[in-house]
Amino acid sequence: MVNADIEIETLAEFDQVVARGSLSGYRIQSVNLLERTFALLAADTSAAVFLGCAMEPDASAKVRADGALVFPPVPDLPFNPYRGLLYTPEELFDGLPGGYEATPDAGAYAWFRETATDGDVFSSMLRSVHDDAISDALDEHLAAARVVGVMGGHAMSRGSADYRGAAELGRALTRSGLTVATGGGPGAMEAANLGAYLAPAPDEALEEALELLAKAPSFEPSVSDWARAAFAVRDRWPGGGDSVGIPTWFYGHEPPNAFAAHIAKYFANATREDGLLARSTAGVVFLPGAAGTVQEIFDAATPNYYGSRGEPAPMVLVGHTHWTEHLPAWPLLRALARGRAMESRIALVDSVDEVPGVLASMR
Repeated sequence: MVNADIEIETLAEFDQVVARGSLSGYRIQSVNLLERTFALLAADTSAAVFLGCAMEPDASAKVRADGALVFPPVPDLPFNPYRGLLYTPEELFDGLPGGYEATPDAGAYAWFRETATDGDVFSSMLRSVHDDAISDALDEHLAAARVVGVMGGHAMSRGSADYRGAAELGRALTRSGLTVATGGGPGAMEAANLGAYLAPAPDEALEEALELLAKAPSFEPSVSDWARAAFAVRDRWPGGGDSVGIPTWFYGHEPPNAFAAHIAKYFANATREDGLLARSTAGVVFLPGAAGTVQEIFDAATPNYYGSRGEPAPMVLVGHTHWTEHLPAWPLLRALARGRAMESRIALVDSVDEVPGVLASMR
């Protein structure tokens, strides 16, 4: 039976397992084994699977002879399709002092734009393998977490009252013991991740952080300036609280934010959207947004309506005027819910201050 207990994702895990003499049946995922040739030659590697592990030729020949499956690293890619762990902001923004264009995140987006429509089955396979590896890593990371999704528009500007409110919400939810998960991008998503990041800090830290960030209110026209402002906040308050961002290179012109401690970045937006909502088992909060947020409301409502994921997850829409007049999603959502189990699991509130209490009442 395949489970996370047989996955090896770091060199330290490899050393612990190989010390017992056998790697048989294990899945070794994106571990550099160039310095572990003797261990590979000595260990039983039958029925093992090596995914993107660099090995010396004699070690590779030996494990293949044992009957192991070996998927070698793919050269000249700006990303690792076999990665075993989620991304970090430091990893995606490595090279930022030289400009955002020099970062791995920008490089992966450029590759995606070049290959997305070229019809090459190898490129599409690499994207799929990468996204499946990210989903596996995300499930492992969130296995024991009570996750609340926070959705909202990317256009929400730093320095705005709405941005402040989203940050305060992320902080309050994190302090209540929930793990905040967002779409991982700018705007409302960044604000919620910022609040989660500053949850362990004194309350006044958020005010100061908002002032620092307001100097670069948007990722347009300069992603570099926008990201540098975020890292200045991280440097000012290191060791922030935990949260998750789930962005996509499908919308790669919107960069990931630097406040999510763990980033599950996908190529396929549909996989990303469904995965984010499916993992938000403690509820989903919908801040004011546009087409993307409306889509997310009904992506969340559909499994609640049919009960396909079991008990309906709470849904809280924030902004009475926005969701009843500007984009009247609430009347339709309420009509769908009428007479069904999800009816008691939806709510419309005016203020982010009401959200934690409403979510708690739906548990």
